[in-house]
Amino acid sequence: MAIWRQTTDLQQLNEWNRGCMVEHLGMRVTEIGAEHVRGTMPVDPRTRQPFGLLHGGASVALAESLGSLAGNLCLDAAWMAVGLEINANHVRAVSDGTVTGTARPLHLGRSTQVWEIRIEDEAERLVCIARLTLAVVPRSPAPA
Repeated sequence: MAIWRQTTDLQQLNEWNRGCMVEHLGMRVTEIGAEHVRGTMPVDPRTRQPFGLLHGGASVALAESLGSLAGNLCLDAAWMAVGLEINANHVRAVSDGTVTGTARPLHLGRSTQVWEIRIEDEAERLVCIARLTLAVVPRSPAPA
């Protein structure tokens, strides 16, 4: 059984990310499974630190972006999921190519959600493992 309460497609999800950090870092949502969201990010000058390796902050940005997106797809339109806490362990260096993140739920509650996001290199080796806690709050009207 799918966990999603909002129906969407990859094109629409990637359109939502236009003009924000997700687009700037070259992230793309590539798959919506029954219980996961997957996306990619290039390892290039936008996402590397000064020593030529994937920046840990870029990995965390990918993790939070995928987990937050997935969390919001699990909610009715009157609610939204916002980041409360994230932690990440960086376990392998990457200097080029593309990394792929996969967000899966650990807990989907009424007031909080917890997501695990695995980021892997092109050889499917673990690069970063992150845990994201989201607060579920009422969606407020857009400011005038």
